[in-house]
Amino acid sequence: MAPVTNIADLRDIARRRIPRAMFEYAQRGSYDERTLAANYAELDALRLRQRVMVDVSKRNVATTFLGQDVTIPVGIAPTGLTGLFHADGEILGARAAQAFGVPFTLSTMSICSIEDVAGAVDKPFWFQLYVMRDRAFTQSLVERARTAGCPVLVLTLDLAAHGQRHRDIKNGLSVPPRLTLANALDIATKPGWALNVLRGQRRSFGNLQGWMPAGKNLNAMAQWVAQQFDPSLSWKDVAWIRSLWPGKLVLKGILDPEDARIAADHGADAIVVSNHGGRQLDSAPASISVLPEIASAVGTRTEVLLDGGIRTGQDVLKALALGARGCLIGRSWLYGLAAGGQGGVTQVLEILRKELDTSMALAGLTDVRSVTPAALHTPRRV
Repeated sequence: MAPVTNIADLRDIARRRIPRAMFEYAQRGSYDERTLAANYAELDALRLRQRVMVDVSKRNVATTFLGQDVTIPVGIAPTGLTGLFHADGEILGARAAQAFGVPFTLSTMSICSIEDVAGAVDKPFWFQLYVMRDRAFTQSLVERARTAGCPVLVLTLDLAAHGQRHRDIKNGLSVPPRLTLANALDIATKPGWALNVLRGQRRSFGNLQGWMPAGKNLNAMAQWVAQQFDPSLSWKDVAWIRSLWPGKLVLKGILDPEDARIAADHGADAIVVSNHGGRQLDSAPASISVLPEIASAVGTRTEVLLDGGIRTGQDVLKALALGARGCLIGRSWLYGLAAGGQGGVTQVLEILRKELDTSMALAGLTDVRSVTPAALHTPRRV
């Protein structure tokens, strides 16, 4: 087997190891995938400024998120269905993040429950919350996160309606996975994945146990989601969550400077500049393209993180240069998990650390905490 040199290699291994429906659930976006493509293209278009003859013998890639020391300016983003990429995937991801020294965020739509993960790790993790139509259930999730010792609640704001993901429908994605004529051949070629997932603690949404109908196809699941995700959500609901939650509050899904200012007004300790990985509003701007104006809008009132399109340490460095304190990764860590379990997630983080550190050296930079827009090459107009 050829050596793994970057996250793209892990993505290719993941594609071979897991069913197409699961891989494309991670890989693809909503509608015509314009925003998904823009996340990558606009990061790729940025150029780093190469500097020479600068003493870079001592470099620091560590920083803090919300007062928490992190070894690199990267955290693991909340992702749904993670335990179907690898048995007990959320637990493995949390363990890898804990050992590496970065935050792990558990999704409301995880396979392993809050309690499953809390019982399997030594340090607290972050929890991501969707505000459901049933506010009593939402409040119960907040209380469960508090009981588990989660220090940070990540409230996702951009799912008042569900963006259609064409490939999920065409692939007949269901939770838990079911054998059908359409996917039988594909799953038959992935026996290792099937046996692995069968060994997991769960194969359906652990946090929604007793709420979501079990064993339904994508259409039934979409109907249930449509009933639970509430289009009447407003900033009043953010204020309500803030009143319930004594810890740090992160608001995820900010793409507009005015929304960023309102988020800061509502007591957000951090915001995540995010378009849901290109999985919600198609033709929304790339996260990286709106980052500078959002960072400028909030100043030092709240920390700014970014997700969307981060695949390399160079991408992380570009985000730092445009005002982010750090980045969250979604697809990248799922590729590592599918390719190699906990070790694969660790490999993703190691790749990002090495790429970031080397890029800083070649750009004449010594500390991630002091990266400015000067790190980017700006062509001179003639």
